[in-house]
Parts: sequence; structure tokens; C-alpha cells
Amino acid sequence: MISVKHRDRINRILQFGIFWLVFGILYTLLEKGLLADSGSYPLRGNPYDFKTNLVTISLSSVIMGLLMGTLEVYFLSKWFKDWSFIGNMLAKTTIYLGSIVLFLIGLNAITYARYVSLQVAGKQAALDRGLTLTDYTFWIIVVYIGATVTMSLLLAELGQHIGHGVLRNFFTGRYHKPREEDRIFMFLDMKSSTTIAEQMGHIAYFELLKRYYADMTEAIQESSGEIYQYVGDEVVITWTMEDGIRNNDCLACFFRIKAKLEREAARYQKDFGTVPGFKAGLHCGHVTTGEIGSMRKDIIFTGDVMNTTARIQSLCNENEVDLLVSDVLMKRLPTDDRFLVREIGERQLKGKDERVHLFTVGV
Repeated sequence: MISVKHRDRINRILQFGIFWLVFGILYTLLEKGLLADSGSYPLRGNPYDFKTNLVTISLSSVIMGLLMGTLEVYFLSKWFKDWSFIGNMLAKTTIYLGSIVLFLIGLNAITYARYVSLQVAGKQAALDRGLTLTDYTFWIIVVYIGATVTMSLLLAELGQHIGHGVLRNFFTGRYHKPREEDRIFMFLDMKSSTTIAEQMGHIAYFELLKRYYADMTEAIQESSGEIYQYVGDEVVITWTMEDGIRNNDCLACFFRIKAKLEREAARYQKDFGTVPGFKAGLHCGHVTTGEIGSMRKDIIFTGDVMNTTARIQSLCNENEVDLLVSDVLMKRLPTDDRFLVREIGERQLKGKDERVHLFTVGV
């Protein structure tokens, strides 16, 4: 079975391939519109065939997109992750476009060398000499490829900033109209955050938060979770019911994050003088999901389940545990020998009339 992390990476690479395929087909159609029924290119006199170009340009576009996606996902996105948005875009666009231009120049040199050798041998050179740096067409192609590179990087960066799932939902219009969903939520809060912030100062504390959130991201991804929002030192994670209960991923997420921070404890202690801990509440229920906003659009969840989960999390200190899970969710989770479940009992939630039955879970 492919892990969730690698499946996500493969999907991101495939998105690059699809994006480049669309731009490759668009280029072929634009070229067809300009040349109409002409059987040759007007500047060079080389033969032109629409069907052949459609196949070759589409295929080469997909290959180029997949190569770019692989480089982006596995290498360049990590190398430039600390750069500003503009610096990131400029650097990566220069690298990709520069590599493509060098490839085109090299391919042209090989093609032209063969053309010359045929002429010297006295043979008829039916071979296309290709493009040269002085050709107007060459630079049109470079500009078009540059636009494709920039657009694909822009979409990738937007996906990183607002979440690939959210970006996909915006494009597909999944939540253009409000819809009801059954979801699981985890409210995860850093322990003693106020004290830590006062001791460290706001700048150092912000750097700690950046590291803290970055370190938990892979664990959330591995658990099929989506980061809904960051609220100061708290992060809200959500799952569809199907994803969350599969392999008990909503529970496993908590312990994967905990294991990651424990592995990084020495680094946190060295860099910040403290190791962040956290507590969390888990609950599930119906929410209404939809797009809101005009100047700035967002996808939000509304429903009592959100308030209830937040209040469950707030009871962790009172009950001296790091994780509290509602009985509503526990009843829907499959039996799993990896986890030790202990009943806490009924508790009154602040600001709410009903009482909720709670459990804590360990490993």
C-alpha cells in the first residue's frame, strides 16, 4: 500500500502533468488557428501537420510537467521553503525556464550539426534544422513555456498556502453551495503557551510556532487529515468521517504528532530552550460547509460540533490528560489493540447545558 504522504506527492506531480498537458493542447490549437490549412511553417518552410503536432506536443508537455512536478515536490519546494513568495517564484522560474531553454539550444545544436553533415556529404537535407536563437518563433515558444512554468508554480504555491484540498475544492466548486457533512474535528492546543511566549519574547515564540506547526504537518498528512485553520497556538484539524475512522487515523494523528515532537526534542531544547507539548480534544458530528466572502473567499465549517470540540479540549487540564475523545466518536471508531482507552465519565461543558461522556486514549 502506498502511504498517504506518497499518494499526496504523486497526486501533486500528476497535477503538474495535467496542467502542462492542457497548456500543450492549447498551444497546438493556437498554432492551428494561426496556420489554418497551411501545410508548412511560413518562416522556415518546414512541413506542418496538426495531428502529428497534437500528439507530439501533448506527449512532450506531459513529460515536461511530470519532470517539473517531481523536481518541485521532492527537491525545489524544500530548498526554497524559507524564501519569500516572490523570491521563491523568481528563483524557481529561472531554474526551470533556464533548464528548458538550454535543452532547446542543445537540441537545436544537435539537429543543425546533423543538417550540416548531410549537406557536406552531398545528400539532400530533408531534416528540419530546427529553431535558432535569432528566430522570432523560438522566443515566442520560450515566452509561452515561461508563462506555463509561472502559472504551474503559482498554483503549487497557492496549494501550499491555503491547502491543496481547499484549492481543489475552490476549482471544482464543491462548496459553492452550502452542504451538510459528517466530519471529525481535533482542536489541538500548545501547553503553557502564554508562559512560553512571555519567557521567550514574541519574535522567538513566533519562530517556535513556525517550527512546531511545520513538524506536525507530515503527521497530519500521514493521517489523512486536513488543517482547517491556525488560531494562535491552536490548530484545528478535520477529517471526513470515512478518512478519520479508517485505521483510526484521527486517533493515530495525535500520537504521530507526539512522536515527531519527541524525536525533535533535543533540537527544540537547543534552539528555543523548551520542548512544546500539547493537548487535544476529538469529537464528530454534522457541519454545514460552504464558501463565504467577497473580497476574500474562504471555505468554513459551521455547527455545534465545533464549539463542543473546543470545550472538550479545554477540559484536558482539569482531568490531567493530554487527549479527550467524546463517546459519540468513540462509538464509531473500530476496535484497535494499539490504543489503551480509559473512561473519564460525564463532564459538564462550559457554556452548554448538556453533559458529554468522555474517554482518554493512550498507547
